[in-house]
Amino acid sequence: MSDKPAKILLVEDDIGLQKQIRWSLDDYEVLIAADREAALTQIRRFEPAVVLLDLGLPPDPDGATEGLATLQQILQLSPTTKIIVVTGNQDRANAVQAISLGAFDFHNKPFDDQILKIVIARAFRVFTLEQENRQLSARARAEPLQGLLTGDTAMLKICRTIEKVAPSDASVLLLGESGTGKEVLARGLHELSPRVKERFVAINCAAIPDNLLESELFGYEKGAFTGAAKQTIGKIEYAHHGTLFLDEIGDLPMPLQAKLLRFLQERVIERLGGRGEISVDVRVVAATHQHLENLIKEGRFREDLFYRLSEISVRIPPLRERQGDLPLLAHAFLERFSQSQGRAMRGFSPEALQAIEAHAWPGNVREMENTIKRAVIMSDGPHISQEDLGLAAPQDQENEPINLRQVREEAERRAVLKAMGRCNGNIAHAAEMLGVSRPTLYDLMNRFGLK
Repeated sequence: MSDKPAKILLVEDDIGLQKQIRWSLDDYEVLIAADREAALTQIRRFEPAVVLLDLGLPPDPDGATEGLATLQQILQLSPTTKIIVVTGNQDRANAVQAISLGAFDFHNKPFDDQILKIVIARAFRVFTLEQENRQLSARARAEPLQGLLTGDTAMLKICRTIEKVAPSDASVLLLGESGTGKEVLARGLHELSPRVKERFVAINCAAIPDNLLESELFGYEKGAFTGAAKQTIGKIEYAHHGTLFLDEIGDLPMPLQAKLLRFLQERVIERLGGRGEISVDVRVVAATHQHLENLIKEGRFREDLFYRLSEISVRIPPLRERQGDLPLLAHAFLERFSQSQGRAMRGFSPEALQAIEAHAWPGNVREMENTIKRAVIMSDGPHISQEDLGLAAPQDQENEPINLRQVREEAERRAVLKAMGRCNGNIAHAAEMLGVSRPTLYDLMNRFGLK
């Protein structure tokens, strides 16, 4: 650890107060700024964890307009900075407004050295904890199945299935609506497998015209067709020793289905215009949002190819069926886009969370990601509102009558999932919201298999 004192930026135009505060905070390295421009320069240069900000700055020393503007710009430049605003005893309204704009705390003039030191120490502590949390989150995202965030029991079972299947060479078929995370799971299969150091090659069968898809998959020899100026290997051959991900396999044309079936049976390919067989060692993962059983009945998909691809079949539930995942993902996207857009967002309004939980999300995770990103960009305040999301107000829905014990257990389970999602996984806050103790909440989570 560094022995250098922590930096604090003091934004204050009164020279006497500058000297007094610097003397009082002799345990810290106090940087001085007398106006907004100087404060922003110091923020860019030193990135201090804590800022002590007087709201009465020139050219409005008797008001708070310039101080509040400085507060907003500092948070735009450095959203994680903890700002403690300084106000007069009769200026509580401006202090409250500053807190609503994202300030960490406020302190009244005249200064009480001991109380100010406690507030500053607490700000540094919160800053450090948040920094450690971001580092742990980043470390977790670097692990296999990165990008998959869930607390839903069904999705957790799917994750366990992916972990069990990954070390094998079995072909896997991922079934689910668009935007449910099929490619995330496919990459997880690759990263958890012995092939992790080799290539992960993805191709979308619906995005390439039929007349080009064969050459894209199998490659071609020089002169195989007009424009074939050189030998080119296909995606299957390029994925040799690695993993081949065939997305939207249901859109594969029938002639190519026969050729893909031969490859899966023999593990050899022939390039277009070629005569020799090429052995390829590749693990195949396929995915589709279509019902392949219906396509088989309609004669649009080969049944033998279906069985070859679905040695292991995994059905991914849509987002609307994942209990507790809606607010959990919403908070995760809010944190990500707040950082990337330089916004100091502090959460969702209660109405916004209710709208998120009531929306059907036909576009699943992809739709939510786009919705939250747009809301972060368009929001005028520190909290995302229902209007920012552009979602309809929720309507009350009647529960189906079932066994009373089941009703009670299901209601408790849903309440725990909802509270954990709304509190972004914070046990203490979730217990307070549910009106139970933390040990009781832990017991409930263990009973419902949510730990």
